[in-house]
Amino acid sequence: MIKTLKKVRKCKIRTKLSILILISAIFSIFLFRSLWLARWDVWEICIKYFPRLTCDQTRLLETLRTEAKKYNIPESEDDTEAVEALEPFFALTDDYTGIYIYGFPEGLYRAGKIPPIMSDSVFRLFFDSGYMATAGDGEDYMEDCWEFKNGYGNIIMTYYHRSRISYPWFLISLIFSISIFLGIILLFVNRKMKHVVSLEEEILLMASGDLSHPVPTYGEDEIGILSRELDQLRLALSQNIQQEKESRKANQDLITALSHDLRTPLTILNGYLEVLKLKRNPAMQEEYLNRCLQKTSDIKEMTDRMFEYALVLEENEKPVLTKLSTDFTQKYLQENSDYIRLTGFSVRLTLTDSSANFLSDETMMKRIFNNLFSNILKYGDKKDPVCVTESIHDKTLKITISNTIKQEHSDAESNHIGLKNAEKMMALIGGEMQIQKEKNAFTVQLLFRLL
Repeated sequence: MIKTLKKVRKCKIRTKLSILILISAIFSIFLFRSLWLARWDVWEICIKYFPRLTCDQTRLLETLRTEAKKYNIPESEDDTEAVEALEPFFALTDDYTGIYIYGFPEGLYRAGKIPPIMSDSVFRLFFDSGYMATAGDGEDYMEDCWEFKNGYGNIIMTYYHRSRISYPWFLISLIFSISIFLGIILLFVNRKMKHVVSLEEEILLMASGDLSHPVPTYGEDEIGILSRELDQLRLALSQNIQQEKESRKANQDLITALSHDLRTPLTILNGYLEVLKLKRNPAMQEEYLNRCLQKTSDIKEMTDRMFEYALVLEENEKPVLTKLSTDFTQKYLQENSDYIRLTGFSVRLTLTDSSANFLSDETMMKRIFNNLFSNILKYGDKKDPVCVTESIHDKTLKITISNTIKQEHSDAESNHIGLKNAEKMMALIGGEMQIQKEKNAFTVQLLFRLL
């Protein structure tokens, strides 16, 4: 039974409607049949409470049988005088009763009275329609042999009282059954139309830009499938719009980060050029020129990547992982340490003697070091040394950079763009960045998994 109901729920609307019409028709037919069979109970109730609508046939028959002995039966239907003499006898019946006298035993018609109501055209139309619809249910019939003054006669009596009740009851039963049939169908159609109207409202809400309101589900038929697909469309549109917003924000953040990262090599480049201009250390002149060329190369690489991501609108910057060695990290740690020394910092640089390899993005590594040493230039206190340590332990390369924060910056709020960029890039290349800040001491640790 449950499986059958599940199958019906998955049927198409036209199939459901066909099944519903069939079931409603069967139910309405049985309902009409039950109501029509109850007409005898209705007749009994009317006899009890509405006696004017009916006739006490038993009493009428007894009266007519008794009075018949006072009248003669005409010799033939042409015996006008004898027929007129029976008028008082016929007057004992009402407008809905007919009586006909036939000779006994030959059975020839002698006299009779047609019910006066049958001469009424309105009633006759009502009666004929009901008679055909009910197969003559509104007519009662009685045949008997009575004793008259001059002999015996066959009596046929017809009663039409019940037509005043049975035909209206037939009409009421028919209308009620048809109403139930149509009502069930209309309820089904009305429910489906409400679903359609609801879907229309949901579409208008989506068209107005409201994608937060879920579309209700309506079963498993065509409307249910449409509602689910519409809700999936709403979710897809909402997700696409959200992704577009996030993409724009990520792209904007990326350009902001890259723009911020460009400042450090530009500052370093400017510092080297000033040293070269002042000719303070002629022995290092060629080294500084090489570093200047390297910084211009770094700047070009970062600007190329910035334009590349700006054009394609990538949601996240994707690293290009290559195998790097500790020689690479030592080179850039040495270079950045030398630069901050030129600006007045003292640096304690400790590098590992071991050689090891790890996967990373070369450009991102340069940007990470530039960001960290740029923060030292901006917030570091030159009174205390900057400690830079590189070590290898348990297949992990650990780089630690610690410095003292200037007093005027120790309590100041900052957006920490450089640190955020470095932390994000470390996550992209599969490394880990740990930050510790205690009073005026600031420490950053970079962890790389070795191959």
